[in-house]
Amino acid sequence: MTPGLVIFDCDGVLVDSERLGNQRLSQMLTEAGFPISYEDCRRTFVGKPMAAVQAHVEATGVMLGADFVQRWNDGLPDIFRNGLDPIRHVGEAVQAIASAGIPFCIASSGQLTKMRLTLGLTGLLPYFEQSLFSVSMVSRGKPFPDLFLHAAQAMGHAPEACVVVEDSVAGVTAARAAGMRALAYAGDPEAEREGLAQAGGELFDDMRALPRLIGIA
Repeated sequence: MTPGLVIFDCDGVLVDSERLGNQRLSQMLTEAGFPISYEDCRRTFVGKPMAAVQAHVEATGVMLGADFVQRWNDGLPDIFRNGLDPIRHVGEAVQAIASAGIPFCIASSGQLTKMRLTLGLTGLLPYFEQSLFSVSMVSRGKPFPDLFLHAAQAMGHAPEACVVVEDSVAGVTAARAAGMRALAYAGDPEAEREGLAQAGGELFDDMRALPRLIGIA
């Protein structure tokens, strides 16, 4: 059945930012006294807001400082200064959804400033400029359902009429907890395919398949 609303995650679904972001995050945490590899960083924190990352690390006794999240946000332009690509074929998929007249939006663990930066660099911002929802708008981030429920309510759609496109276990878990169908993009070679499936995601590897999966092609 064609959904009433398609809700996209941003990082790893629309913009190919997970590698660059997690390389920098692993370096930043290691320098702060919390040694962690890129692989473990990605496996542990992908899809989660930076406040949750800080809480996780500080629970071990390593203090990151009250300005950690701000320092992270301030450093984003440097992380992506050498270029950032959209996820392969996602522009075509978004255009197909727009042409079908189906409303869509973004619900991301990132801040609005980060979304505007990365979407602007990849040319996707015009599609989403009026429909951006950030973790800063709710009290609990993914894997809790709050952000997806907030986005659905703001866009005027019941949860059961929404389809979420995610790439993280935390995001799929949040979508399913919200009562929404979760399409789990696993085109990245480092995708946690088993975890995504166990969380209730319907795996797909190519964004060209997305219109068909939501019933418009």
